[in-house]
Amino acid sequence: MTNLPLASQPSLAIAQGRGGAVATVDERATQVGIDVLKRGGNAVDAAVAAAAAVGVTDPFSAGIGGGGFMVIYLKQSDRLITLDGREQAPASTTVELFRDPETEELLPFWPHRISSGRAVGVPGTVLEWAEALNRYGTLSLAEALQPAIALAESGFEVDHTFAHQVALNQSRFAAFTTTRALYLPGGQPPAVGSRFSNPDLAHTYRLLAEQGVNTFYRGQIAAAIARTVQHPPTVAEPPFPVLPGGLTLTDLDRYEVRVRPPTVTPYRGYTLYSMGLPSSGGLTTGSILGLLAGFDLGASDPTKAWHTVIEAERLAFADRNAYLGDPEYVDVPVAGLQSAAYLQTRRSHLPDRAPAVDIRVAPGNPLPYQNDPSPSLTTYQPPAPSTEPEGGSTTHLVTSDRWGNIVSYTFTLESIGGSGMVVPGYGFLLNNELTDFDPVAPHPNAPEPGKRPRSSMAPTIAHSPQGDWLAFGSPGGPTIITTVAGLAVNLIDFGLAMPEAIAAPRLSQRNTGTTQVDSGLEQTAIGQGLRALGHELEPMAEIGAAVGLVVRPDGEMIAAAEPQRRGGGVAMVVRPQ
Repeated sequence: MTNLPLASQPSLAIAQGRGGAVATVDERATQVGIDVLKRGGNAVDAAVAAAAAVGVTDPFSAGIGGGGFMVIYLKQSDRLITLDGREQAPASTTVELFRDPETEELLPFWPHRISSGRAVGVPGTVLEWAEALNRYGTLSLAEALQPAIALAESGFEVDHTFAHQVALNQSRFAAFTTTRALYLPGGQPPAVGSRFSNPDLAHTYRLLAEQGVNTFYRGQIAAAIARTVQHPPTVAEPPFPVLPGGLTLTDLDRYEVRVRPPTVTPYRGYTLYSMGLPSSGGLTTGSILGLLAGFDLGASDPTKAWHTVIEAERLAFADRNAYLGDPEYVDVPVAGLQSAAYLQTRRSHLPDRAPAVDIRVAPGNPLPYQNDPSPSLTTYQPPAPSTEPEGGSTTHLVTSDRWGNIVSYTFTLESIGGSGMVVPGYGFLLNNELTDFDPVAPHPNAPEPGKRPRSSMAPTIAHSPQGDWLAFGSPGGPTIITTVAGLAVNLIDFGLAMPEAIAAPRLSQRNTGTTQVDSGLEQTAIGQGLRALGHELEPMAEIGAAVGLVVRPDGEMIAAAEPQRRGGGVAMVVRPQ
């Protein structure tokens, strides 16, 4: 049933047919993926080619200067695989990473912390693309990059979203000579309707096609990345201090993509597969759904149902903020957090009304619910939840092919525009992903050498009791988790079709005083009902920007993208119905 009002949906946001499907935030990237499928490529080939195109047309959300997480379903072997291409802290990283060297106080988050060499982690995207293709694709990296090379050279028409994202970052971009030259022609953002090309990025993609990933991690591109981080290309008098970072050629050379098992969450007959640590996305989404499993949301009063979702999110985020970090550095109590008995205990704490606005829910204690001989956990006291902001940029795409393979892929630079630094001569922005660390120790997510900062990305593939395969995900920083959980609730509990589930209004509670909601939701009957239950609602212009697809057992496919958020996305199929 539909409990929240739906947005109108333009035709570009929905596609139905057979032979393969692609949905991304951008029409040109979606078309690139479809073209790959039409030429006989598989879902992995299409995902990498489309992602490379997104790096051209949506360079402020994702690109080769960042990282991401990919979930792959291989039909023939009936396997789910996840690839961890998360950025990694340089060997020089210390817990004092974001403290002012003069005052020893934490640097202001914006713009000082996010626009510095210290914020840049070792990028993982290029190696993740290569590993995905080498292991599970049919194209070479060189072949997958050709459409994006042509797009970067020939250029494209600037839309409102592109121009708006430059305008949002104008003061930051103006602080760096290379970024100002590329994105602020004449000192102003490019005009909507003008043509934008990036020959330096085309050159970089061509180097990757000709020389492979070694040029990025050991060759001339690697040298340029390290030089940019250590000596940021600032203007003579930048409007804010820009601190250099310590990333070196050795850090780039040592980077590896991790192949990890997916998280597995059963929910009302569905099985959801997502990304495990160092992303908190799969585990926290699983915790939310595990808490909700004790309630019949579909038969509940709509206000009561969404109140329950909000409070489940609050509890899950309390645990996420306290316990989760890079599993290679932190002994995370995953078994206890996923225990049915622990979830039942936490479920008993779901209140009938919202707690007071200034109260944060305390994390639970999962340790008694697992058998773990590690003495480090027997006396572990969770730290206070972090109040640090997190970046809201990122993008997500989904692909499927005629053989039934599926990819759900979230990739990012962290903040919109990443660190704000374009690598001189190579045309791509570097990430500011290390700002995802919690800067105060002790904390499971505190900065350490070689550590991967905790992420919220939750690329998801689900299997239904009817045999359908579904793939979905979203950008949005920590709101990714609540967006993906909300999509699951809309799809499974309320029976919405994928396009309706994506278009529906959203809400997001992350153990804070206020619950963020799509602007306008606070005026509806549900919004008024939630306020009557004590919820303080904070209207937001945008929560997430999802895409998704469904593959039926008979091969029919439905792909869907946002109809309005971030200017709307585009879904296509190989053979439209």
